[in-house]
Amino acid sequence: MIREEKRTLSTQEVADRFHELAQQEKWFEIQDEFFAADVRSVEPEHSVYLGYAEGKTPVRNKGMEFVQRIRDVHKMYTSAPIVSGNHFVVGRTMDITVQPHGRIRIEELMVYEVKDGKIVLEQFFY
Repeated sequence: MIREEKRTLSTQEVADRFHELAQQEKWFEIQDEFFAADVRSVEPEHSVYLGYAEGKTPVRNKGMEFVQRIRDVHKMYTSAPIVSGNHFVVGRTMDITVQPHGRIRIEELMVYEVKDGKIVLEQFFY
């Protein structure tokens, strides 16, 4: 039996596929496809919406908890990625109604670090 070596995706390839899925709001598919087992998710220190999480399951749970609190989506937009070295950044706008905060508008930069074809860090600035 001949085993094919799986090629490691470049940061640009990860960013391109990320963008394709983000345009469809498929955030959990992004996590399934690209997040490393030891991924870290970092929010701003002052965030009242979300906190820090480390590890694929805790990061997923963090996202699921937030999504479950969304009551209405007014607008969501994610920009095309800008790639530099082993990082890429996207802009994200969310205008949503979320419990217990009511209607909020978040304009953020989402920075991702890629290592060996996997996302090892997501960091949000808003």
